Amino acid sequence: MKLNYKRTFIVGLAFLSICAFWQVYDNVIPLILKETFHLNETFAGAIMAADNFLALFLLPFFGSLSDKTDTKIGKRMPYILFGTGCAVILMNLLPILDNSYFNTPSAFKVVSFVIVLGLLLVAMGTYRSPAVALMPDVTPKPLRSKANAIINLMGAVGGMIYLALAAILYPKAKTLNVEHIDYQILFVIVSGIMFVAVALLFLFVKEPKLVEENRILEEQHPEWNLAEDDGSGHEELPADVKRSLGFLLASIALWFIGYNAVTTWFTTYVKVVMGEGLGGASTCLLVATAGAILSYIPVGNIASKIGRKKTIMGGTILLSVMFFMGFVLTTTFSSINPIMFAAFALVGIAWAAINVNSLPMVVEMCKGSDIGKFTGLYYTASMAAQIVTPILAGTLMRLISYKVLFIYASIFVLLSFVTMTQVKHGDQKVEAKKGLEAFENMDD
Repeated sequence: MKLNYKRTFIVGLAFLSICAFWQVYDNVIPLILKETFHLNETFAGAIMAADNFLALFLLPFFGSLSDKTDTKIGKRMPYILFGTGCAVILMNLLPILDNSYFNTPSAFKVVSFVIVLGLLLVAMGTYRSPAVALMPDVTPKPLRSKANAIINLMGAVGGMIYLALAAILYPKAKTLNVEHIDYQILFVIVSGIMFVAVALLFLFVKEPKLVEENRILEEQHPEWNLAEDDGSGHEELPADVKRSLGFLLASIALWFIGYNAVTTWFTTYVKVVMGEGLGGASTCLLVATAGAILSYIPVGNIASKIGRKKTIMGGTILLSVMFFMGFVLTTTFSSINPIMFAAFALVGIAWAAINVNSLPMVVEMCKGSDIGKFTGLYYTASMAAQIVTPILAGTLMRLISYKVLFIYASIFVLLSFVTMTQVKHGDQKVEAKKGLEAFENMDD
């Protein structure tokens, strides 16, 4: 058995579009809220947490709903197409309202911005779980860590495209002491990337056919299933598997509390602490994304040899250490430098080790009929964390010091290592190929 890499790359286009959007959202929206609308860190953090609050309900709902959907184009594709189409339109209204408010402030424009932002977040929430569930729908369980490595690589490419654009379009020389920055071109380009990515996915992935092929294969291997059929058409997890799932979801929440605090506040943090603009911050995040891209496939292969759990735990230790180094470096140096780039490259590698293996561990504990629901559980844990952390981290930064950000992140990631020690399931391995088998055609 081998992974169809070509097909997995195409399936990953949906995640590419999602990650391109969230990079814009996490990096630009906090700047707009603070610089244009002049909100303090607590209120800005509350608005930034709104997407995660909505997602807490929307992602499991649409994940489960897509499990029950049956159309000619598949279970997941209708949600992917509808959500992307709405998001592409709505996101381009945000910089228009931002520019308009700067030129002529009014309460109506503030309300309009918040309403459009809310509708945009709902649009994204309709298709995130279905898009992520598409990969396990068409991939056999033993190959999902490798497949998830490809999916995350594609997501990283989407984020990297945005970061490169931001670094080129908004360098420090163009943003330093500028009263207002127009982000319209950035939103137009990213929305175009989202549209093209999902259009290619629809054209080249015939979901119903691929899902049926995978269902037949998994029926031939009942030993892959950890869940038990209770006779009602629903699956029932054994008590020990439920316990592992609980600790795994807690781990997911903890490392997202740490990681999302940094991704949400980093652009604002470096401006306050180091005097750097969006371009400098984007360059650091670009290096982290590059580190992740280079390590996604190797990490998937490592997990197939030593196990997903050990790979994740190694990633949490490295990420916690690098966040602590982030505190040391940003408080020691007055400008971004190569040492910081090296640290952020290791952040990317650590996050890849965690991210590649966590979703496969969750869906490993279910049968194919409930992949959307279990994908929703994964996102419930991550989004619950991301509801809390922008507000909590922002408040601590305001009340104590901006310098608390990386210490905060390091502590929560380290706690996720502790909870991962209690996870005993979802660590299915694939035997490494030997000899000539290792050179099989990756495109078949």
